[in-house]
Amino acid sequence: MSTENRRRGLEAMAAAYGWPPVADSPGEFFGMTADHLFAEVWTRPHLSQRDRRLLLVGALMASGDFDVLGLQIDAARRLGELDPDQLREIVIFLAHYVGWPRAAKLNSQVEELLAQNEGQ
Repeated sequence: MSTENRRRGLEAMAAAYGWPPVADSPGEFFGMTADHLFAEVWTRPHLSQRDRRLLLVGALMASGDFDVLGLQIDAARRLGELDPDQLREIVIFLAHYVGWPRAAKLNSQVEELLAQNEGQ
């Protein structure tokens, strides 16, 4: 991919997670992540970053990928995309479509995250 695509991808990755500028990294997998997923998919015009985050949260919960899910709910909270009430509502909504055991796990993650960041 082009240097411009890599730059856009690194910027989009940092913006999606609220991180400082992301350093380039060697390897084909990282390159595909930066050049395709972030430079081309996360920057498409028809969905907002919040929309993409909501879709990703649902997909991650459905697949049971709670490590990445924790990263996503933290980013959504820090970036102001989802407030505590909205995070809790996601748990209740997804419980009915993805299952109670997974919702219980997500609920624990949400409450732990909110408790850690109380007053911020």
